This record gives sequence, structure tokens and C-alpha cells, in this order.
Amino acid sequence: MSEFDLIRRHFTRATPNALLGVGDDAALLQVSAGKVLAVSSDMLVCGTHFFADADPCLLGHKTLAVNLSDLAAMGATPRWATLALSLPGADEAWLERFSAGFFALAQRHQLDLVGGDTTRGPLNLCVTIMGEVPASLALRRDGAKVGDEVWVSGNLGDAALALAHLQGRVHLSGSEFDAVAKALHQPQPRVALGLALRGIANSAIDVSDGLLADLGHILAASGVGAEIELAAMPVSAVMRSQPALAQRCVLAGGDDYELCFTAAAHHHDELLRIAHELNLPLTCIGKAVAGKDCIVHDASGSSIQLESGGYDHF
Repeated sequence: MSEFDLIRRHFTRATPNALLGVGDDAALLQVSAGKVLAVSSDMLVCGTHFFADADPCLLGHKTLAVNLSDLAAMGATPRWATLALSLPGADEAWLERFSAGFFALAQRHQLDLVGGDTTRGPLNLCVTIMGEVPASLALRRDGAKVGDEVWVSGNLGDAALALAHLQGRVHLSGSEFDAVAKALHQPQPRVALGLALRGIANSAIDVSDGLLADLGHILAASGVGAEIELAAMPVSAVMRSQPALAQRCVLAGGDDYELCFTAAAHHHDELLRIAHELNLPLTCIGKAVAGKDCIVHDASGSSIQLESGGYDHF
């Protein structure tokens, strides 16, 4: 199977949102009036971001999901993506399942795959994603203000706990692993939440490298500090059963792909209404304060020190 046969068979779909999609030297895209383009790229490398024997359908989902999560953090509506694949070989069964997982999520968000590239090499998956957002409503990292409440969506730490099980650092029962594995293999990008936060959140980021690391990016960009409460962190029942690992998984585990955001305190009840409407837990975990440090308090009020705040690629 040639490169072009591979693309035509597994990655060519109708592109109703594009003037011209896959099959030419470049795609032709039209940004809607009054909107600006939000663009992000993420790369998943075999052995670094996923195991070589990962289910290709779940991997297709995650490859797109981590990019959709970036658009969610900007309050952008997904529109287009390109996909670049480095593949050890043209494994038809693998490609069929990978593309099925990728396109199932793309269809859910009405996103068009409009181009990309394929080459032979170590397994490496790279998406560039594009979305639209009114410039004045884009969520950014640099808008947090002293007095803002700090919020997170969903539960934290389940993906890190599932990875710890796969790496043999903890043993979970079959039902316990199943309960947390979806967070690792099938993260749910919070696109609807990002849209709902327009005009409400002063800052936002997706939690990919660990809560403290990613909240730290907001604080650094905004020139503020934060005080957060460990007891307020939203965690699953399985996480509560693993006290030895819970603190690190929740604060620095990464791979959550939930949103962390700040908003003025007078939006508190409105955010609870949004949580109810989206059927998505939103939890206030602390507040932004003057300074530049992020202080985590335990149940007794003492501050917690971690050796590392999250994942660092280098």
C-alpha cells in the first residue's frame, strides 16, 4: 500500500467546514466573520506518551483529545485539524482502528481533518488543531486577578493512578483499574465547558502536566500567587482508597485533561449552574492571592512541599 493509498483509505473524509481539504498541496480554510483562529500542536511519541501495545482505537481518540483540550482551554470552537504520522509500517488493521477512534471524536465535535503527512519511522503522532473564537472572549493564561477563585473540572489524578498500575508502582483490582483507566486512555476534552466559560473565567489552562505545574503557568503569566486546599480536590473513590499515592497523583500526576480556571467570586453560583447544565463537576479549590507562589494547604492548614510540580518533557 502506497502513502497515497494509505491516506485515501484511512484518512480522507468529507470536509464540510473547509473550502478544500485532504488531497491537494494545502487546505483552504475560511475563518468566520468576527472570529480569530486559535491554533495548537501536540505530539504523542511511542514510549514517551503511550505504550507500544496501546489499543489503536483508544490511541486515535487520545491523539485528537489532547489537542481538543487545548482549544477548550482557549474557549475556542473546534473547526479543523491536520495529522502527521510517522509509522513503522502500513499495518492496515492498526490504521483502521486508529482512524476509527480519531474520526469518532472528530465527528462528535464537528471537526474536519484537512491535511497532514505520513512517513516511515518510529511511531509518532502529531496533530495541529485549529478553532475559532471571538478575540475579546478568548480564554488566556494571563488574566487571573487577586481574589479570583481557582476552579477545576472533573476529577484529578485518575490517569496518573492508572499509569502507576500499568508501571507496577501500585496494584489495583480489575474493577478499580477499569474505573480509572478511561481517564488515561479516553480523556474527555472539556470543549463545552470552555465555551461556557467565555466572559466568566479570567484565565484558563488545561491540566496536562499536573495541576501545580499548569496552575503555575497561569500564576506566572498573570503575576499572582494562589492558595489551594488539598482537602477540596475532586477525586474518585478509587483515588481515595490509595492515600499513599493520592497527593502526588492529584497535584502533579498529569494527563488529566481537565480545565483549571480562575473567576471572580461573584460568578460562584453561576459556575455551579454551568456544572449542573453540563453534568460536569466543577470544584472551587482555592483562590488567587498577591505574590507569586502557589501554596497548598493540607487539612490541618500546614503547607505541603512537593519535589516536583508536574511532568517536564526535558
